[in-house]
Amino acid sequence: MSSDSFDYVIVGAGSAGCVLADRLTEGGATVALLEAGPPDRHPFIHIPAGVKHLLHHPGVNWMYASEPEESSGNRAIHWPRGRVLGGSSSINGMLYVRGNPADYDGWAQSGCRGWTWDEVLPFFRRSESYRSGGDDEYRGREGPLEVEAYRTILPLTHRFVEAAQQAGFPFSPDLNGAEPEGVGYSQMTRVGRFRGSTAQTYLKRARRRGGFLVETDAVATKLLMDGRRCTGVAFRQRGRDRTLKANREVIVAGGAVNSPHLLQVSGIGPAGHLRSIGVEVVHDLPGVGGNLSDHYVARIVHRVQGAVSMNELSRLPRVAGEIAKYFLFGNGALTFGVTSAMVFCRSREGLASPDLQLLFTPASYDVNRVLTLEDEPGLSLVICPTRPRSRGTVMAESADPLARPKIRPNYLTDPDDLRVMLAGFEHARRILAAPALAQHSVSETRPGPDVSSPEAVEAFARREGTTLYHPVGTCKMGTDPLAVVDPRLKVHGLDGLRVVDASVMPVLTTGNTNAPTIMIAEKASAMILEDARAG
Repeated sequence: MSSDSFDYVIVGAGSAGCVLADRLTEGGATVALLEAGPPDRHPFIHIPAGVKHLLHHPGVNWMYASEPEESSGNRAIHWPRGRVLGGSSSINGMLYVRGNPADYDGWAQSGCRGWTWDEVLPFFRRSESYRSGGDDEYRGREGPLEVEAYRTILPLTHRFVEAAQQAGFPFSPDLNGAEPEGVGYSQMTRVGRFRGSTAQTYLKRARRRGGFLVETDAVATKLLMDGRRCTGVAFRQRGRDRTLKANREVIVAGGAVNSPHLLQVSGIGPAGHLRSIGVEVVHDLPGVGGNLSDHYVARIVHRVQGAVSMNELSRLPRVAGEIAKYFLFGNGALTFGVTSAMVFCRSREGLASPDLQLLFTPASYDVNRVLTLEDEPGLSLVICPTRPRSRGTVMAESADPLARPKIRPNYLTDPDDLRVMLAGFEHARRILAAPALAQHSVSETRPGPDVSSPEAVEAFARREGTTLYHPVGTCKMGTDPLAVVDPRLKVHGLDGLRVVDASVMPVLTTGNTNAPTIMIAEKASAMILEDARAG
């Protein structure tokens, strides 16, 4: 093996890339892993409550923004994506949510053979060490990713779980187990008191093996092609242009924004668009950058009394005690993520599975600043239509690989997404009015009790809604004309090139996307090693 030649070159050391690096080196392959950002040394990465400092931190974040669109109030909506070892798993809220079994059965029925729930469950189990009980049929015990329940749960969260049951939603002891519908407590990816990113779990294991190279501050600029075969990657590192050769495959794992962008500036994508921006067409693949889907959410906020919220715990003198708890016992407010309990439910009768996720946080935030706590105590309930039909695009607007692509999500452009959002408001307000929570509510501060008609709720959702940071689908898997990769995640029409990340999801899963992305990488690594053995 030469210093610039490896069996596999992986572009992106995020939730998928770190998994691939670990599993492929475990299988005996030589691997080079490229990451555009720095090592994950920033202290706020590792303290769970530090997430609020990372979502606008340009040192570890791509700091993308969507294009202003009429359907979402003509606003440029902030799109944080991790630009650091661990990718978005180093800056996210650490929620572990697998989605609903019907999600994966739906993938298989739409042309993604091999991706039914029964076929992906072993890879979810393989990925995790679940620390909080659960059924061995569903939960893994020996995987790299440590998953556990919250170590400290505020009484306000217990009241929410009670209120949801009073409103008619059944209790689930494990939303990632046999009962993925109803109300339940959140689970997190952590290593003890610290964040459990894929960099701190999978990548740590890969680093112990030979034949493995990690390059940070390495921005991929082009996929190198020899006819129809991808042979390597060009990248820029600290002002210097370099290349790495892949003897077997290049694996693009940059996520739903960066993966289609790299393909496009390398000449792989919709031919007409590529020519319009001055990119020579290598392979006409119309679906690259299309099919963008994301969770667009709105938030109900209440001022509370008679119960402690995160708002008080984040300020002196109480925060001093929470800091002491964290360093002495590994619990308390600094171990919190962003959501402590959630409800999966249906917007109407007749659905086969939930299409709504309601995410509860015992805190209220400044409407003008992401995750900045208000001065007064409060609670928040986020309404998330989990299977949106609206579709957008991520498209290169320049041949320059360092220029940013245009992100056009087209939120709420499909009428059904608005219907589901309105149903979610009804469910949420019914829970917040139930006795267990009503006793603590002073008032609804956002959107406010006067915002009650469908028209007023719609206007509020368009004006103040935002992303839940779950973009997928821009290199979708399938066999239809707009599919970018096949069910083994090989790019259609090319050799030596796969895409492995959230961009391959044909549709969104029911809930947060980090755990499904890790599963995809687990399954992909098994397929890649299987294909290598076959010749």
